[in-house]
Amino acid sequence: MTTSTATPVLRVTDLTTRFNTQDGTVHAVNGVSFDLADGEVLGVVGESGSGKSVTMMSLLRLIPTPPGEIAAGEAIFEGDDLLSMDLGDLREIRGGKVGFIFQDPMTSLNPVVTVGDQIMESLTVHQPARRREMRARALELLQLVGIPSPEDRLRCYPHELSGGMRQRVMIAIALACNPTVLVADEPTTALDVTIQAQILELVKDLRVKLGMAVIWITHDLGVVAGLVDRVLVMYGGQIVEDAPVDEFYAAPRHPYSQGLLASLPSATSRGEKLVNIKGQPPDMRQPPASCSFAPRCPHAFDRCHQENPVLTAVSATRKVSCWLDEVPTIPDTEGAGHGV
Repeated sequence: MTTSTATPVLRVTDLTTRFNTQDGTVHAVNGVSFDLADGEVLGVVGESGSGKSVTMMSLLRLIPTPPGEIAAGEAIFEGDDLLSMDLGDLREIRGGKVGFIFQDPMTSLNPVVTVGDQIMESLTVHQPARRREMRARALELLQLVGIPSPEDRLRCYPHELSGGMRQRVMIAIALACNPTVLVADEPTTALDVTIQAQILELVKDLRVKLGMAVIWITHDLGVVAGLVDRVLVMYGGQIVEDAPVDEFYAAPRHPYSQGLLASLPSATSRGEKLVNIKGQPPDMRQPPASCSFAPRCPHAFDRCHQENPVLTAVSATRKVSCWLDEVPTIPDTEGAGHGV
């Protein structure tokens, strides 16, 4: 895949989100900036707690407030700032121009409403029409996402469907109004490997058919390799690397990226121990005054513990947040990036 050079459909600048809790302020997202091109598939990766989901939910103001608070930033979508627009206007965009697929369809779908009515609910809000027309559209969407016997499934309740079918229903709802952008928050996490592969193939096919941009949030680097055009690596509520997927896998630049790739099993590493990233994730109650990864980084030096590096362009296609990029090459982390 190649990275799209089209004009960004979404431009996020300095997004900052925090949660005010009894144990202190959690600095969940700290100055995140990125562009999403029209038709591009963007993968957002990182370990649990790195800020992936909170970043994307903040863009549509889906975080609970309080305790959540979007403290700063812009998210320009089709010329308007999602973070400052009227909530009524934002509701027109949610589910209309921007579709969202959540992790667990069983908690996202209404258990006492049929599948057909849940799809039609989205149409009623954004593209109202006669019930017969909306039902026909719901049937068309179930066919589009590959659900067998779609006429029968319209009358089913979520508990009557398998996990894979429920996730396909969630995709159908997200696609109901032909969105410009589809955000998928780890939608295959709860599914078995076979169903995961089917959902991934479905999303790839739909992306081509519908021409929409996709943001795919995941901690599974195996999923990213075959799906996305570009990768954002998050750690400690910040983007530490932004690279085309091929360049990322061939030569990860940030030490955290190197560690993530080195921890993947491969066909050429049988009998070898997997590399692990030593140490613990950062305490997000502390705002980042230095590199958040420095305590776990095998290459850290004095400056890493004193200043927080800014995400900086190191080539025409890549950005990295690391003081090591001031030196000609970055040491490889025990073979990271090889045999993946």
